[in-house]
Amino acid sequence: MPNDATSPDWPEPRSAYLHVPFCRHRCGYCNFSVIADRDDLVARFLSAIDRELALLATDHGPPRIETLFVGGGTPTHLTIDQLHQFMRIIGRRFDIGGLVEWSMEANPEDISDDKLALLAGYGVNRISLGVQSFNDRKLAILERSHRGDATAELIHRVADVIANVSIDLIFAAPGESLADWQRDLQIASSLPITHVSTYALTFEKGTTFWTRRNRGDLLTVDESDEIAMYDLGRQQFADAGLQHYEISSFAKPGFRCRHNLAYWRGDGWYAAGPGAAAFLGGKRTMNHRSTTTYLKRIEQGDSAIAETETLDWEQAAREQAGFGVRMIDGVDLDQVRQATAVDIVALCGRELDQLEAGGLIHRRASHIQLTARGVHFADTVAAEFFG
Repeated sequence: MPNDATSPDWPEPRSAYLHVPFCRHRCGYCNFSVIADRDDLVARFLSAIDRELALLATDHGPPRIETLFVGGGTPTHLTIDQLHQFMRIIGRRFDIGGLVEWSMEANPEDISDDKLALLAGYGVNRISLGVQSFNDRKLAILERSHRGDATAELIHRVADVIANVSIDLIFAAPGESLADWQRDLQIASSLPITHVSTYALTFEKGTTFWTRRNRGDLLTVDESDEIAMYDLGRQQFADAGLQHYEISSFAKPGFRCRHNLAYWRGDGWYAAGPGAAAFLGGKRTMNHRSTTTYLKRIEQGDSAIAETETLDWEQAAREQAGFGVRMIDGVDLDQVRQATAVDIVALCGRELDQLEAGGLIHRRASHIQLTARGVHFADTVAAEFFG
């Protein structure tokens, strides 16, 4: 680990994440910081996040950012007037003159032509739609309230206003067949999208899906079928011209998510809202996940932060290697050393040898990359670097 005299400086953040917790309904698989049926709290939330963001200002003014991701929850659940207020807060608390990518999450049932026009008018240039599926039976199982045909039509309308459209899809839902998933993939590939993220359904402790699975009400898909679905997605999107650039992410050329790339590189980012996690100057913080507790803390003049962790440069290097190897192009460990002054090759030499011997990574000088087999064990490979 480098000493104080040789330690590099932490990069100045150029990204921000804002969390809007409100939703119509909490889906059974959702483990995010979400609150449903409490629209009466929106006004307090807008005031609170404004106060939280005001703390980021320095003598030089508000922080300048290049990527902004507004997630949730469902940001577009806010009314037109509330969205106007929220956008004005963003414009006041950040210097967005050099903003390259501004993503806004949306659910199909909460976005309208009026809201699209509002978002575009404020400078939003990327929409991330929580589609999950175009199969109505699967959507019902996932407790989603939109419908497949209407969502496909909506994507065309969204793309006419904001051309950079990303969608999320879930596979390996209870009762889903390979043919069901293939139909979802075919529909997605036919639509005017620039980016797709695919995720196998997970059963998180504390969710209703976790409880239902333990009761036997929900059955999981066989691991072999889940792998087949994953590989089918990779092939389908490759054929459609979307490059597989991260384990769960596919993009047309020029449309990789810049905000997520900043996460994976460990560049640092600001964050605000319930459950939001920031990484600033080597310190990782997470706000309280409860929306009501978050509001009370800020209204009482207290910090919303519930957890704090300070990373040293060795931890930072391990994370850069661990997240970097999940990129399909791989990661250059010499670049990690230049950024952190930590030699991962020396630190994790035994692990690298074992991963290579096991056929999970390729090594070319200081560059490592998942093999075709290793792609299926990306989490296992990444874990070797975290120590």
